[in-house]
Amino acid sequence: MSVGADSLGRMALNTSADAPIPVGEVSRLIGGWIDRLGAVWVEGQITQLSRRPGAGVVFLTLRDPSYDISLTVTCYRAVFDKVADIVSEGARVVVHAKPEWYAPRGQLSLRAAEIKPVGVGELLARLEQLKKALAAEGLFAADRKRPLPFLPQLIGLVCGRASAAERDVLENARLRWPAVRFEIRNVPVQGVHAVPQVMAAVKELDALPEVDVIVVARGGGSVEDLLPFSDEQLVRAVAACRTPVVSAIGHEPDSPLLDLVADVRASTPTDAAKRVVPDVGEEQAGIQQLRERALRCVGGLLDREERGLASALARPVIQRPHRMIDEREEQVAAALERGRRTLGHLLDRADSELAHTLARVVALSPAATLRRGYAVLQHADGSVVHSPEDVVADEELRARVAEGEFAVRAVVTPPA
Repeated sequence: MSVGADSLGRMALNTSADAPIPVGEVSRLIGGWIDRLGAVWVEGQITQLSRRPGAGVVFLTLRDPSYDISLTVTCYRAVFDKVADIVSEGARVVVHAKPEWYAPRGQLSLRAAEIKPVGVGELLARLEQLKKALAAEGLFAADRKRPLPFLPQLIGLVCGRASAAERDVLENARLRWPAVRFEIRNVPVQGVHAVPQVMAAVKELDALPEVDVIVVARGGGSVEDLLPFSDEQLVRAVAACRTPVVSAIGHEPDSPLLDLVADVRASTPTDAAKRVVPDVGEEQAGIQQLRERALRCVGGLLDREERGLASALARPVIQRPHRMIDEREEQVAAALERGRRTLGHLLDRADSELAHTLARVVALSPAATLRRGYAVLQHADGSVVHSPEDVVADEELRARVAEGEFAVRAVVTPPA
């Protein structure tokens, strides 16, 4: 049964600072609205159970672990006796109850008419549905998981006070790396207070910038004991962390939803210690191996370079560096001599050719003809006389001979 919008509208009051209503009136109005609500089915975890001998009424405190809210539930003994053998403090139940408002105290309670325990099978079915819903949102995706730091400077640890899980993580981590430091938050790891306090501890450690990784650890237990670590609110809080989170809940078969959303899932608290810090002995052995490998590499490099240097020094050009200069000097001298001979031959041949050309020029020169007794007759204008017809009587001509020239006068002789 629900209250419609018209009913809420009828319940609205006209109040102001000048016309307020008393607190008692507010409580009375709230009680009237709750009376109209009718019976509802409510799920929660029993945190307190009071059955006084001879009393006809049983008192329960029903708590919601995710939101840290509780309500008082009353029922007749006959109602509770039906489940008294299977229901105790810490059990999850579903009650069919009528909400009641106690106006003098302003207190809400439930009057139960039926109580049903929540079985393990039903819990597992609900967890499977929640698992599918969160997986569909991508909260379990592998690409959102962050790698753990190689050597965290400070490790946040959320665990039960003086628990075996705390001891296993601390002892094994310090055996592997004695200088490791922890920031520990001891909280309840089962029961109704586990979820809000574990969430608060995780958020507090995540807010510390010096914390490099957070480990949530708890020993094994029943399905009901491990339910807080499958709570939706806790899973979402871990998914929102900026610091890598390691889940170390229970033993190998146990798999709460926290394992799926955490960046690393450890099978046990001891395994978590091995995952978050390296083993100092193994690291020292690894460093020693790297040093030996480096020495071998450097030694091999030096040996190879030394052999190369010895081979280079054994070459004749290094042992007798002037030998190459001497060889080159002989080659230069031979080339120079060959060049001189070649140039001399070229000059001699050119000189001979020049002498022959000069002899031919001299032999063909007009001066040579003149030296043999010939003369060249020229008119006054310098033109050469080629035939008797070119000369007129008494024309003064110039006669050019080998040793000079002189004037002559032409006498025309009639043909015989």
